[in-house]
Amino acid sequence: MKQKVFKILLEAKDHLSGEEISERLGVSRTAIWKHINALKEDGYDIEAVPRKGYLLKNRVDKLLRTEIITELNLKHWNKENIYTYDQVDSTNIIGKKFAAEGKEEGTFIIAEEQTKGKGRMGRDWVSPYGKGIWLSFILRPEIIPLRASEITFVIAVGIMEGIKKHINKEVKIKWPNDILLDGKKIVGILTEISAEMERINYIVAGIGINANQDIEDFPEDIRVKATSLRLNTGKYINRNELLRELIEEMERIYFIYKNEGFKKIIEFWKENNATLGRRVKAITFDGEITGVAERIDDEGYLIILDDQGNENKILAGDVSLRNEDGSYF
Repeated sequence: MKQKVFKILLEAKDHLSGEEISERLGVSRTAIWKHINALKEDGYDIEAVPRKGYLLKNRVDKLLRTEIITELNLKHWNKENIYTYDQVDSTNIIGKKFAAEGKEEGTFIIAEEQTKGKGRMGRDWVSPYGKGIWLSFILRPEIIPLRASEITFVIAVGIMEGIKKHINKEVKIKWPNDILLDGKKIVGILTEISAEMERINYIVAGIGINANQDIEDFPEDIRVKATSLRLNTGKYINRNELLRELIEEMERIYFIYKNEGFKKIIEFWKENNATLGRRVKAITFDGEITGVAERIDDEGYLIILDDQGNENKILAGDVSLRNEDGSYF
């Protein structure tokens, strides 16, 4: 009901009386008053004028459920399955708990801050309050576990498309799923899977998006290779608008994958990659490989031609790109 009250205020051009709102929604004026107060507690600036009613003056720069779902347009997933938090240890921890409890595909967990955010290879992911978008979501693809790596590409393409749509700039993917803007990392993706021999129970994808950080918000050792959308574009990012576009694009790309197959996703990935043709260094369970990233095969393997002329197929590992100065990122 609070969301319905918010939507009416959002669409209003002038003050609306509590009586008019209550008649539209079929509830008492007392109930409307309570929901108005709840919106004020969330931080919304709502003007109340005697004999005129209520007017929404300003929206909130917080990732609130009401703010997100009111203008969110989904075709397949249920937008009611969005949960927002002020602070969590890790959205992936909550996501795995929710998934184990049976919550459906397309459930999103979103936080203003993570205190124990993690990236790939066990690295810490710094998640300062109110500066980025820290989220996890649940997928339940009907594929065998051997194909689980396909979902990594699906997620990377979906997030890339959402960011491109919002900032109208070229965004690239570094194999398999780092998102780069002008060569610097703006998004990290961590996928965790629960599976049996023949089926996937669930996949929880954790996403960290650097939206409005200043350079001082990044640890010194990553300032040369990470950036935020605000630092790059010079514009303050409306995180709720960006988040809605990300969720909508993620749904769109995921259902392209379900309906048209992995080959279509690989096409998207190749068109927007920052890896192929570059000299790379790959750290895998079998050791280190240095060479040129030649191609991606139809199963998502990265093919590296090493310095001895051998082709190496990489499905999992940490791949760095060589910079002009000879260093690797």
